[in-house]
Amino acid sequence: MAKATLTLPNGTVVTLEGTQQEVHQLLGMYSGQDIPPAGGDGPKGKRAQSPKTPPRSTPSGETGAPDLTDIVTYVKNCEESEEIERNILDRASTVDRVLLPLYVVHEHYGNRFGLTSGEISTITTELGVRVTQPNASMALADSASRYVIGDKVRKKGMPVRYRLSRRGLQYLKAVIRGTGDGE
Repeated sequence: MAKATLTLPNGTVVTLEGTQQEVHQLLGMYSGQDIPPAGGDGPKGKRAQSPKTPPRSTPSGETGAPDLTDIVTYVKNCEESEEIERNILDRASTVDRVLLPLYVVHEHYGNRFGLTSGEISTITTELGVRVTQPNASMALADSASRYVIGDKVRKKGMPVRYRLSRRGLQYLKAVIRGTGDGE
């Protein structure tokens, strides 16, 4: 089953679940593209699901929230997966664990979008090295702040989307290679 989430211009979040063709067709209709039917009635009767979603369109045209499952799958199957497991996942560094999803977004998605501390927490949980949302948020505000760039100033209750900075990329590549702390 494919899942997708849309954020409407009025702020309403709509989550869809259905076959890949149904979800693709509905996303095409929402984006204004004319996509032919996938052989079914369409995505009728879909129910809301969890926020693990593929990229969605935002009113500004940027790619919105990432597919968190795709990030987890990439970490498990990429060429560097053994080094990542040995040098990040098997160690107790919260900063490295928090920066790992941002590294994947930078390398796999071309740094097209940022991640919130909640999304980072979900990814680390799926990887089996849980970093809770408050701990991820504190790490991003404190020791990892020199390696990330936020899309706005931190304010309580307002999510900030973080991206890996150039310095953060150098640091994490050095950690993955096992050549020290990247400094």
